[in-house]
Amino acid sequence: MHDRSELVAAATAILKENDRGSYTVPTRGLYPFQWNWDSCLSALGLARLDEGRAFTEIETLFAHQWPDGMVPHIIFHVEDDGYFPGPNVWQTGRPVPTSGITQPAVAGFALRRLVERARDRTEAERRALALLEPIHRWHEWFFAMRDPAREGLVAILHPWESGRDNSVDWDLAFERVPTSGITPYTRRDLAHADASMRPTKEQYDRYLWLVERFRSLGWDNAKLHDASPFQIVDPGLNAILLRSCLDLAALAEGLGAGEIAARNRAWAKAGLAAMEGLWSDRLGQYLCRDRVTGTLVDSASVGGLIAAFAPLPPARLRTMARRIETLAARCRYVVPSHDPADPRYDARRYWRGPVWLIVNYMISDGLEGVAPSVAERIREASLELIGTGGFAEYYDPNTGAPCGGGRFTWTAAMVLEFLAQAEAAGTEA
Repeated sequence: MHDRSELVAAATAILKENDRGSYTVPTRGLYPFQWNWDSCLSALGLARLDEGRAFTEIETLFAHQWPDGMVPHIIFHVEDDGYFPGPNVWQTGRPVPTSGITQPAVAGFALRRLVERARDRTEAERRALALLEPIHRWHEWFFAMRDPAREGLVAILHPWESGRDNSVDWDLAFERVPTSGITPYTRRDLAHADASMRPTKEQYDRYLWLVERFRSLGWDNAKLHDASPFQIVDPGLNAILLRSCLDLAALAEGLGAGEIAARNRAWAKAGLAAMEGLWSDRLGQYLCRDRVTGTLVDSASVGGLIAAFAPLPPARLRTMARRIETLAARCRYVVPSHDPADPRYDARRYWRGPVWLIVNYMISDGLEGVAPSVAERIREASLELIGTGGFAEYYDPNTGAPCGGGRFTWTAAMVLEFLAQAEAAGTEA
């Protein structure tokens, strides 16, 4: 499938199929609820069909923001026992059940992009104005609850918060998380996806141990950071947060919310300076830092390349572009979620090797200004993957084979984005 009109029609059908009226699900079966960063990125695709519906997607997410400012990573709008862990495991006590952890804060970026592209700018600005304070409060929550020493960067306390659940980045730190004493459970994901493409049972045991630990503390975010044996400063998550701070600041400034603009610019300035402490000259990319040990994690994952999404120094971005060219020589499709030269690489296991189109979108967006040829190569590879594997959750970087769930919402949304970019550049899809 390479014809542009066919791609648009197929992507549109998937967005409509996974639309639940006021929110989208990532895909039927495997993920039957609303996921945080899925929704924000999917809104970009929805806007190409219905601008109002795109704003509704983000509004629905923030309608379930916690009183302390956190935006949970899952909203359980309906009952569905096909997913684990469900509300009975999280037990967060919210009026509408939610999980008790968060995800990458991409909402500020998505909102600015929706407003800038809006055909009805007046209506878009009206709806954006109502979202400024909620998104600002989420950013404020991150820096208050996940950066207690005021380093300028925030930590994740659970791998699921990064969006990159089973990345190699977490392996060493995850060994500190026990596997014993958890409540017996039955996974549901393996009924929808091949076990070889999903996290292992040992990883799931540790995921659940952390959930039960946080639950025992009443989901009190003032306690969770110091109580967690897993505290990782992820360059990818931080770059997304810092980019969103700057995008929210730009929006706020234009809408007369000067204090929100100033505070978000200050967070971004401090965070971008602190990012330099995560840089690896040897690898030509950013690395995670284990906050418990204070050491950088020797893992050349895509998390350190997602960092390109933030407005980092051009020299750093050019070096990362060269790093991606090196990766391109090691696999057929970029950008793999882990370096194929690393023995820990696994081409089909979730975030230990496969290509994800949302990652490609963020990296190409960040590199556009300093390495346009690499950005274009990433976009081309993304569209080629649709031809080989359809609208999958993720793809084998060597063969392009589809992995994980099928007919995936944010994959469809990213295809519409890449097609629009190709059209604007006057290139063929």
